[in-house]
Amino acid sequence: MQDRPDPLVLDLVEWVARGPRPYAEVMELWRTSCPRLTVWEDALERGLVARGAGGAVVAVTARGQRYLRAHRGDH
Repeated sequence: MQDRPDPLVLDLVEWVARGPRPYAEVMELWRTSCPRLTVWEDALERGLVARGAGGAVVAVTARGQRYLRAHRGDH
């Protein structure tokens, strides 16, 4: 797992950490078809966020909370 702070991934995880988000909302705001901008995919692949509640909700994982504490220091 890459644990370097990626500013956009960090922003996504911080945004989701404020409260679980509907999957549709996350996809509307964070998903992109640009192969060079894979914020959602990177956060998911790194295990920083996960889909729950039958896939309808996105929440920060324990690993994501640790990532936030390590790179933002206040979560």
